[in-house]
Amino acid sequence: MPKAKYEQLYQLLKEKIESGEYPPQEMLPSEHTLIAEFGCSRNTLRRAVGELVRIGYVQTMQGKGMRNIFEPSQQTTFTLGTIETFSESAARNQQRGTSKVLLFCQLTADRQLAEKTGFAEGTPLFYIQRLHYLNGRPLIFNHSYFRQDVAQGLTHEIAEGSIYRYLESELHLSIINSKRVVTVEKATSLDLKYLDMGDCNCLAVVSSQTYNSDGVMFEYTQSRHHPNFFRFQDNAVRRPAIHNRPETK
Repeated sequence: MPKAKYEQLYQLLKEKIESGEYPPQEMLPSEHTLIAEFGCSRNTLRRAVGELVRIGYVQTMQGKGMRNIFEPSQQTTFTLGTIETFSESAARNQQRGTSKVLLFCQLTADRQLAEKTGFAEGTPLFYIQRLHYLNGRPLIFNHSYFRQDVAQGLTHEIAEGSIYRYLESELHLSIINSKRVVTVEKATSLDLKYLDMGDCNCLAVVSSQTYNSDGVMFEYTQSRHHPNFFRFQDNAVRRPAIHNRPETK
């Protein structure tokens, strides 16, 4: 399924901001200028800008335009508010990302695994252990479970590339949202074996339950990150306080 026009425009504007083509703290071109440049409708532009506002790249000011509030990070940054593949995150951080599959097998969710992941007991799953490298260093260890009836045809070779690219491009799966929990955990023997931990003995752990357009949870992944190289960022918005109105008689 091709991406919607506003998603394409969002990516273009995001790349221009990240590359510095639109300087930090400066105003972006006017709405009229951007519509003319990209040949899009006002609604398409506003939907794209809405996404940039949501991730903290721009701030809109009524009657004034849009200001670039993006701040480049020297440390690799993973976002919590959007769903990115490892390769997409690496590219955004201007780093070379590669992956290695350590284990690929099929299993059925037992009671213990069902309680951990949220899959129903008895669900047939693909289980994948993957090691992710940034600029040649093994820094992320993923434990992933995919429903076999959703990720049909998934293989070891596909997993060494991009699983999401396969799901979206080949199976035409719409990946909609992901519920995430971030914790700090002590490194396991597997973490210490495969990750370049140095003198660190704990990791940042992101556990994700990801859903398709039918509301079906098709993936559970636990990503275990070296603590010295990653930070997780989101963009929080203050909602207007709702004050109780005085009672009237």
